[in-house]
Amino acid sequence: MFEMSGILYADEPARELEVRSARVTDDHIMLVTFSTGETRLCDFTEMYDDVPAFAPLRDEKTFEDFRIDRGILTWCGGDIDIAPAYLYEHSYEYAAHGELVSA
Repeated sequence: MFEMSGILYADEPARELEVRSARVTDDHIMLVTFSTGETRLCDFTEMYDDVPAFAPLRDEKTFEDFRIDRGILTWCGGDIDIAPAYLYEHSYEYAAHGELVSA
């Protein structure tokens, strides 16, 4: 139980999901480590058609020039970003020994 702004809640406050680290491994593919401790495989080619704002990331140099700003993956000086929860939901489990875990 916790209190926030004078309101009592039965559960504990949810921790915000954040990106801790990321590295490009292949053509538009990243390994991203989240604040949960999990490292997941993110294939951005699957996101380009769903999110038109990511179109500039099709350029490999732009894609590789990312930053992590306060737990959020960003590009182009912060003009393009991706919510950690969206990134997590659209990524794949990745085993510690470097293999994709099939669902």
